[in-house]
Amino acid sequence: MSFYLRMESEDMYFNSYKKSDSLNLSVPSVQYFVSSVFKKNISNKFFLLLLVIIKINIIFCQEVKISESVISIAEELAADEADPEVVGMYIDKLYDLYENPVRINSANNDEISRIFFLSDFQVKVLIDYVNTTGKIVSVYELPNLPGFDRETAEMMSLFITLEDEPEEEAIRYRWRNTLITNLTYKTSDNDSTWQGSPVRLLSKYKFTAGGFSGGFTAEKDPGEELLTGNSQLPDMLSAHLAYKDNGFVRRIVIGDYSARFGQGTNINTGIRNSLSLHSPGYMSARSEIRPYTSTDENSFFRGAGAEFASGNISLSMFYSANKIDATADEPQSVKSFYTSGLHNTSSSVKKKDLITDINYGINLSYNYKNFRAGAIWSQEQLSLPVKSAKEDPEKLYNFSGAENSLYSVYYNTMISRVLLYGELSVNESLNRAMIQGLTLRPSDRLSINLFYRNYEEGYNSLHGNGPGITSTSASGKTLLGNFTFEAAKFLFISGGCGIREYPWLRYRVSSPSYDIKKEIRIRYSPSDKFHMENSYNYHLSTTDDEGKNSVPGLKELTLRSITSVFRYTITENLTFGTRFYYKSAAETSSKSFAMVQDIYYAIRKVPVTLWLRFGVFNTGDWDSRIYIYENDLLYSYSIPALYGSGSRNYMMISWKIHEKAEIRFKYGISSNYDKPAGDKINEEFRLQIRLFI
Repeated sequence: MSFYLRMESEDMYFNSYKKSDSLNLSVPSVQYFVSSVFKKNISNKFFLLLLVIIKINIIFCQEVKISESVISIAEELAADEADPEVVGMYIDKLYDLYENPVRINSANNDEISRIFFLSDFQVKVLIDYVNTTGKIVSVYELPNLPGFDRETAEMMSLFITLEDEPEEEAIRYRWRNTLITNLTYKTSDNDSTWQGSPVRLLSKYKFTAGGFSGGFTAEKDPGEELLTGNSQLPDMLSAHLAYKDNGFVRRIVIGDYSARFGQGTNINTGIRNSLSLHSPGYMSARSEIRPYTSTDENSFFRGAGAEFASGNISLSMFYSANKIDATADEPQSVKSFYTSGLHNTSSSVKKKDLITDINYGINLSYNYKNFRAGAIWSQEQLSLPVKSAKEDPEKLYNFSGAENSLYSVYYNTMISRVLLYGELSVNESLNRAMIQGLTLRPSDRLSINLFYRNYEEGYNSLHGNGPGITSTSASGKTLLGNFTFEAAKFLFISGGCGIREYPWLRYRVSSPSYDIKKEIRIRYSPSDKFHMENSYNYHLSTTDDEGKNSVPGLKELTLRSITSVFRYTITENLTFGTRFYYKSAAETSSKSFAMVQDIYYAIRKVPVTLWLRFGVFNTGDWDSRIYIYENDLLYSYSIPALYGSGSRNYMMISWKIHEKAEIRFKYGISSNYDKPAGDKINEEFRLQIRLFI
C-alpha cells in the first residue's frame, strides 16, 4: 500500500490506535503558555466545565472510530502538501466502505477489490484462502495469511463483514436511499466582493438496488450565488447512473465518473498515489471506473465508461466531454487552468466552464495467477489550445496545444516473497514517465519497500497522477525506501527516506534543485485501553538564495518535527486522546508548540455522541504553522492551518433521531491573540441532516 491507512477496530479483536499528526509546534514554557490561554479566553473554561459534568454512563460507538480514521487520512495527505480535494476522495471511499462493508467471504474479486488499500496479491490471497480453506470466521485469521500482518488486519476490520451474501431476491434488489445535506457558516467568511451568501451548502443523494445505483452531488461554495442572479442551480452539480455485475459486463457508468488504470501515470482521476515514508506496502495498480461523488469541479470525466471481462482478460473503455475552468488569453487560447472551483467573484465566474475537455481511451489487461499486465491508450482534445509559455523559463515544458496522446504498459507480479510492479508511459514526442518498485517480505515481521520514479521534461498528463512522495506530476526523479518492523509484541517501528531531484526550474527556484524527507515512527499498543505513538520527521527543501550576486544560488530550508500521541480509555465507555506537537525551522530559528485534548463520549440512554476538543498553539511564523485535523460532519473534513498564538476548540454532537435519520451539529471557535481586535475570534457553525429510506 503506497498510502498507510490507520483504521480503528469496531470490535475487541484489536487494539484501538490512531496515527499521530505529522505537523507540530513549540514554546519555551508549556505551563506558562497554557495558563495564559485560560486567562485570555473564557470559552476555554466552557470546555473544561463540559469535561467535569460528563457522567461515565456511555458507550464508545463506531461513528467515533470512523471519524478518527478519516482524520488520520487527512493528516497524512496534508502533511505531504497534497491537494485538499484528495482528502475528499479518500473520505468518500472510506465512508462508502463503512456504510457498505466488503463481504470478504464472497471470494469475489470485484467485491474484495473494493478494499482499495489492499494490493492485488492480498486480494488473491483472500480469494484463494476462502475457496480452499473455507469461510473466515474471525478477523484473528487475517494476520496469519501470506502477505498480511496485524497492522493490515487492523486497517481492514472496520470496513469488512464476515456475513454471507443475502440470497433472497427481495433483499438483494431492495431499494435503499441515502440523502445527506451539510450547511457550513464561518464568521470569517465575509468578503465584500462575493456575489452570493457566505454559507456553504452540500447535498449528496445515492440509491442502490441490486447491481444498479445512482445519485447526485450538489455544492455551493461560500460567496457563490444560488437561486439569485444568473445562477438558479448550485455551482457544482454532478450526477450518475451505474450498473455492476460479475458476468461479462462488470460495470457501466453513465454521467460523471472517475477512472484509474495501472499506476496512474496515464489516467488517474481517482485516488492519488502519494507514497508514505512509513507505509507497510504499496497501493495496487488495480484499474477501475467508478461513479464520481466528490466535489472537485474539474478533475472528473463526464460521459460513459464500461468494464468488461472474460476469463483472464479484461477491457475498459471510456469517453468524456466535460467543461472545465480556465483563464482565457488573446487570441482565442488558454493561458492557464483554473482549479480552485470557486466562482464567487465577477472575475472567477468568467473562468467557469470556459473550455470543453474531451477524453477517450481503452485499457486492456491480462491476469494469470500472480501476474498481471496491461496496456493503455488515451486521447485528449481541448476546444481551445493552451498557449505556449516559452517566455517563462519555469513553464517551458508545460503542456501546450490542443491535443495529447499517451500510451502506457504496466505490470505487477509476485515471486515468492517479492512483489514487483512498474509502468512506462510515453507521449507522441516520446517523452517518458517511468515507475518501478518492489515490496519485499523477508520475514512475517518485516516489510521493505523500494520505489523509483522518473518523469522526463515534456511528459504531461492532464488527468494522470502516478505514485510519488507528493501527488504532483511534475518532472523529476524520486527514490524512496521504507520499512515496517514488528520489533516485539504490540511494538511496531517504521520509517523511511525519500529523495526527489528536480532537473528544471520551479516555483521560487531558478536552478535544478532537490528535496529530502525522512521519518521514523514507533507505535505501541499493549491493550485496547492504551495506545502510544511517537514520530520524528525531517524535511529539507531548497529555494533561491537571494544574495548579492545577480545569479541566486540554492538555499536549504530544514524543518524538524516531533509528534506524540496518546489514547487511553478511562473506562470501557470513555476515551481520551492527547497530542503534543513540536516543530522547528532551522533557518529562521522559529519554534512552535501545540497541545490538543480530545474526548469521545456516547450517551447510553439516548443515541447521542459527543466529540470535544480543546487545543492551544503558539507558532513562530508561517514556516512553522500548524495543521490541526478535526472530527467533522460525514463526507466533510476540516484542516485549518493555524499560526501565531491562540486556541482552537470545538464541540460536535450526533443525534440518531431514528434508525432512518441522523442530525449532526458542530460548533468551533478559533482565538488568535496576534490578530487585530475584530479578527481575534472566529466562529464556525456546521449542520448536517442524513436520511435513510
